[in-house]
Amino acid sequence: MDLTLLYRGPLSSCDFDCPYCPFAKRRDSRERLRADRAALERFTGWAAGQTDDRLRVLFTPWGEGLVRSWYRRALVELSRLPHVERVAIQTNLSCRTDWLEEADPESVALWCTYHPGQTPYERFLAKCGELAERGVRYSVGVVGLPEHAEHARRLRAALPAHVYLWVNAAEGHTYTDAEAAEWTRIDPLFPYSRHPHRSAGLPCRTGESVISVDGEGTVRRCHFVKAELGNLYDGSYRAALRPRACPLAVCDCHIGYVHLETLPLYDVFAGGVLERIPAKVHPPAVPWTTGA
Repeated sequence: MDLTLLYRGPLSSCDFDCPYCPFAKRRDSRERLRADRAALERFTGWAAGQTDDRLRVLFTPWGEGLVRSWYRRALVELSRLPHVERVAIQTNLSCRTDWLEEADPESVALWCTYHPGQTPYERFLAKCGELAERGVRYSVGVVGLPEHAEHARRLRAALPAHVYLWVNAAEGHTYTDAEAAEWTRIDPLFPYSRHPHRSAGLPCRTGESVISVDGEGTVRRCHFVKAELGNLYDGSYRAALRPRACPLAVCDCHIGYVHLETLPLYDVFAGGVLERIPAKVHPPAVPWTTGA
């Protein structure tokens, strides 16, 4: 089986306090952290045992995972398995990066979000430099709020030419054509994020070659469709995998609509779907410098 898994366990705590995020500065209890660790270790053990399958794994925690040792360990362990083609995680990059020395740079990748006001610009840029020095694949992005525009332009100018800087349309925000044009100058692929995509009745890879898994092992086609397909650990989900149309009216999140067969994004992001790295990256205005 050739399968992409989006894993999201019980973790919901974060070390940042972003005003646009419902999980800002949330603290998990010790019991919840223990449950999250146990759930992740169970998932990692399952993945390690699927030697007859070809797997790709994206961790999409509600909170920040890489400040927890068990997420760092999971990425290292999975990256070194020959049947795991790619293992990636969404992160604010607040953690240290030295642990990546133990990971296989050919298969590990980071999807990094820069949150202005939550971490010093120079610190975030330096962390990106550390990833580059270690040969780790990564993308960087921001939420497309007006107050983030100058930060995004500065970051785009400072990042290496091969690093993609993406811009997520802010939830509930409507962009004028002029505003969208400005964001598109930073991220040429912003038009895909600007509007929700009509998805009702359209073919999608989720539920066939892409699935969502929670901490209990419950399998759904994606994070946004609640219908259950079975359980990962008893194998009951396998019989449910098949081509199917999307039951929702629209899809407005990249980790969902990237899998729509009516969009060309598997070609746009060929080789980097999980970590959000396109096959061709728009060059920055100025060369890389950590002092920018």
